[in-house]
Amino acid sequence: MKKMKYVLVTGGVVSGLGKGVTASSIGLLLKACGLRVTSIKIDPYLNSDAGTMSPFEHGEVFVLDDGGEVDLDLGNYERFLDVKLTRDNNITTGKIYQFVLDKERRGDYLGKTVQVVPQVTDAIQEWIERVAMIPVDGKEGPADVCVIELGGTIGDIESMPFIEALGQFSYRVGSGNFCLIHVSLVPVINVVGEQKTKPTQHSVRGLRGLGLTPNILACRSTMALDENVKEKLSQFCHVSAEDIITLYDVPNIWHIPLLLRDQKAHEAIFKVLNLLGTAKEPSLKEWTTRAEICDMLHEPVRIAIVGKYTGLSDSYLSVLKALLHASVACRKKLVVDWVPASDLEDMTEIENLDAYKAAWKLLKSADGVLVPGGFGDRGVEGKILAAKYARENGVPFLGICLGMQIAVIEFARSVLGLKDANSTEFDPNTRNPCIIFMPEGSKTHMGGTMRLGSRRTYFQVMDCKSVKLYGRSFIDERHRHRYEVSGI
Repeated sequence: MKKMKYVLVTGGVVSGLGKGVTASSIGLLLKACGLRVTSIKIDPYLNSDAGTMSPFEHGEVFVLDDGGEVDLDLGNYERFLDVKLTRDNNITTGKIYQFVLDKERRGDYLGKTVQVVPQVTDAIQEWIERVAMIPVDGKEGPADVCVIELGGTIGDIESMPFIEALGQFSYRVGSGNFCLIHVSLVPVINVVGEQKTKPTQHSVRGLRGLGLTPNILACRSTMALDENVKEKLSQFCHVSAEDIITLYDVPNIWHIPLLLRDQKAHEAIFKVLNLLGTAKEPSLKEWTTRAEICDMLHEPVRIAIVGKYTGLSDSYLSVLKALLHASVACRKKLVVDWVPASDLEDMTEIENLDAYKAAWKLLKSADGVLVPGGFGDRGVEGKILAAKYARENGVPFLGICLGMQIAVIEFARSVLGLKDANSTEFDPNTRNPCIIFMPEGSKTHMGGTMRLGSRRTYFQVMDCKSVKLYGRSFIDERHRHRYEVSGI
């Protein structure tokens, strides 16, 4: 049986460098070379999953077909690689510790002292090997390459068990089956315009001190690295200059796989994994077309996103990606206006008139209004006002999850005359509950107790827009909610 090849992507200096997009792009490039690719994201936090984390803390929660609530990077993997991942493709410290402690309670360790090394590190390695063998592309048999992204930054104390485990893992699988790509920052000092290598030097030194040696450097910068900068990095980081890749700022993320291809990143990876001559040259015509079309779009379409987490765009990442894909398909340049829902409310007019006026100005200038999901009652009345404005003025409106629920509440109040219509989430004693708690949910445990994952919905009427759009009598959609529209 052929051996699985592993590509580990780590990050240094600062967080938010784009490791997830880099790992996704590397996977796409390898797939374009004819290889089957799977992916794993490691998140070194003690939460079992991302389900109970605030979007302000960690961005959106991405929901998988099997109901797994995972890091948003898995959404990037699915979109880039066209795969269906499972909850086990997202490893967290919480999952690993729970797995180890469950084994200890069963007596599986036969009385041994349970420690981070070797019990936890062994569990991490076993998890990676097991999940890497699960096909995610709808074909039989395991993939050829598993791309692993280690979240956080090298040096973070919470990452240490994973660093140790991955160091052992690289030795176990052999150098010809393990490639480490380190994403680091090369800042440009604006005063002199010089690209500074010292942060990357320190990051690589720290990585090597922890037992991992990078094979390839992927350097984030505002511009392409000068050759003398590459030579300097090569000298101090012990990485060949031809294996140092620049990930400079581009107009859209569809350019990133093209950047990697143009700098022969696939050849650098194949050289480490002993795949030279076995894989074909990558063809990325479709991605080139997408990137070029996106660059050429000029006619704007303004979409107002009315939400409560508008301070962090990653809170609605999948919504943004869907809007971008739709705008490119319609040959329009997407302009997103973020409207804090609470700023539309009457109380804000009294407390902060400028914010109130600014929010309504954005809403009234929009070509379309989108109200995404959310939890809690903050900003709900503002969302209802946005839905009412869109309905009364014929502005296209899309409500997702809570956004759809508030549209139902608004219609019940304004059109059906049920002035106290509400959701039992916000008013448990309302006399006209049009949104109710689902019986499959739990009111005492928050994690993993909603309606989660892919569910099939059958259309009751065949002569409708949904059937025409989807071309079939049903649709499989992913859910993440505790409340639903009352059928009474």
